[in-house]
Amino acid sequence: MREISAKTITETVKELYLKENYEIGQDVMQALEQALQKEESDTGKAILEQIIENNKAAKNEKLAICQDTGMCVLFIQLGQEVSIVGGDFNEAINQGIREAYTEGYLRKSLVTDPIFDRKNTKDNTPGVIHLEIVPGDKIHFLVTGKGFGSENMGRLKMCYPADGEQGVRNFIIETAKIAGPNCCPPSIIGVGVGGTMDKAALMAKKATLRPVGQYNPDPRYAKMEKELVEEINKLGIGPGGLGGRITTLAVNIDHFPAHIAGHALAVNICCHASRHAGTEI
Repeated sequence: MREISAKTITETVKELYLKENYEIGQDVMQALEQALQKEESDTGKAILEQIIENNKAAKNEKLAICQDTGMCVLFIQLGQEVSIVGGDFNEAINQGIREAYTEGYLRKSLVTDPIFDRKNTKDNTPGVIHLEIVPGDKIHFLVTGKGFGSENMGRLKMCYPADGEQGVRNFIIETAKIAGPNCCPPSIIGVGVGGTMDKAALMAKKATLRPVGQYNPDPRYAKMEKELVEEINKLGIGPGGLGGRITTLAVNIDHFPAHIAGHALAVNICCHASRHAGTEI
């Protein structure tokens, strides 16, 4: 059994949230550069140039990429041979969020209650923690700060088997069309299909964190991902929603076994400020 201290977990989460707010992943930066070469609209090109310049400035100056520094979501794989010592696991994670958002001067956007008592929690906690127990003696962290311009554009549908592949495609394209400029395109679209409604939503959220250019290992889904990017980019929404060829950088689909009576279909959208970071301790 390997011991990992709660303090180490706090420090790790803090570092990840500071990093992901200041620095876009290389995969997304490369995709934006490629999008700039493909974009045909002058306005679209100008917006992409501004996005790229903003991302470089954020990294160099250690400033937040976007003023909406998001709600903290963590996907954690905890090795079954790890023992957490010196504190509570969940509180250690929230302490890392608390320190990152306070010391990094990041906007704190959470309220204590969604309907009745909308008072700011003042430290952007609690985070949304998804925990998976896996073999081994390490902890793997994948974190994101989910901005709500794009989060608000997510949708869920409980499909019938008769809806088939075309029904799935139609819903994804329709969701992108409804989102329009509100999700701050160019976007990364995560899709979860199968399982139950909660499983599909979880897959869709995590799919937004898959590196741009990395496709589903099943060639049928990979083909669908590539074709959906082409179809969505024909909508003409464009960068910033002001028209153009590049509306989305990627459509990432994950799937899970489904009940014979139907399947869930969830779409979660991430804006061009695709903030996420990962590490293993």
